[in-house]
Amino acid sequence: MQPAPLTVAQQELYDWIVAFLNDHGHAPSIRQMMEAMGLRSPAPIQSRLRYLQKKGWIQWQPGRARTLQLSTAPATGIPVLGTVFAGGLVETFPDVESHLDLQATLKQKDVFALTVRGDSMIGAHITAGDLVVMKPVTDARALPNGAIVSAMVPGEGTTLKFFHKDGPTIRLEPANPAYEPIVLPAEQVVVQGRLVAVWRQVPAFAGG
Repeated sequence: MQPAPLTVAQQELYDWIVAFLNDHGHAPSIRQMMEAMGLRSPAPIQSRLRYLQKKGWIQWQPGRARTLQLSTAPATGIPVLGTVFAGGLVETFPDVESHLDLQATLKQKDVFALTVRGDSMIGAHITAGDLVVMKPVTDARALPNGAIVSAMVPGEGTTLKFFHKDGPTIRLEPANPAYEPIVLPAEQVVVQGRLVAVWRQVPAFAGG
């Protein structure tokens, strides 16, 4: 059920509360809300909070500001507006279908990024200059075959490849037929991370 519309003042307070919760991880005090809204009395803040609760935007126990919670998580991230075809033209996007929440990926514990060099993974749509976001791997034995990993191998340094475990050996498979697979005893391969996202910065072209 969609919450009821807010007045300008109620929306201002709600937006500020959402930002505060995202930044601090806990609810603000009445005094903090007063200062943010430029008010000298708690009465207007309490009134707005009561309306926010009545309209379904927050949950709150009056007199206990720290109990404040959002009733529904606000949509965050990049809006996914539909499907685009690489052939002919399609109609414009009428509605937001969902949101691409990059925070869910970026907030994963200990994730790290690597800059791709070379073209051995071009068949997996990973090209030179891309940033790959990796999740640390603590136990390579739990990795499924076909996962894309960053691994340290003797004489090669760190490489990005498809992971395959064949009994006592590990095969690191490229996504480019110009390169040969790397096959080594499992104990010689240190798997650092598993791919969770690829970030590509599109260059700006003159003329728009």
